[in-house]
Amino acid sequence: MKIITTPDPRLREKSEKVRVIDDEILGVIGEMRKLSLDWESKHPYELSAAMAAPQMGVLKRIIIIRDDMENKKKASFTALINPEVIKADGKVVRDFEGCLSVPSIYGKVPRHSKVRVKAKLEDGTEVRLKATGEMARTLLHEIDHLDGVLFIDHIKGEKDAFYEMDDKGELVPVDYDSKIAGNKKLWGEE
Repeated sequence: MKIITTPDPRLREKSEKVRVIDDEILGVIGEMRKLSLDWESKHPYELSAAMAAPQMGVLKRIIIIRDDMENKKKASFTALINPEVIKADGKVVRDFEGCLSVPSIYGKVPRHSKVRVKAKLEDGTEVRLKATGEMARTLLHEIDHLDGVLFIDHIKGEKDAFYEMDDKGELVPVDYDSKIAGNKKLWGEE
């Protein structure tokens, strides 16, 4: 398996609910962890914070979230199956997001600063999570994937919201008109 990128149409499809957590589903989760870390090893300035199954072309409602987003050496992830946003509230904050499936583009995306999510763990235990800040942003970003929504959809048309990373790992503004607006591949229109 590999990480799929825009304009792959599977990134725009709604994922199916997982009915049974079996060996196939556990295999998908294992592959997600592997691909996430493989991607990270090739991107020295970036951290693979999370991933959704549709990013591998598997249209199942599964995400993985890194357990420690501050330490790249701690490479463990928690899988959330059938995650559902119960409530998103708090202040709406614009901050940077990137995506394994949207290569080389970053954006300042508005998201709620607090979220409540319910999901199942790999062993079938139902959990309810409260998250704030970066964890809330990450959960909302990944759950969007399950509905065929990419972070760029939240900022389409905002000329000052798009960035790319330079060779020093710094984010620099992108000329919207020349690199974003007419980029059919980015928007999945090819």
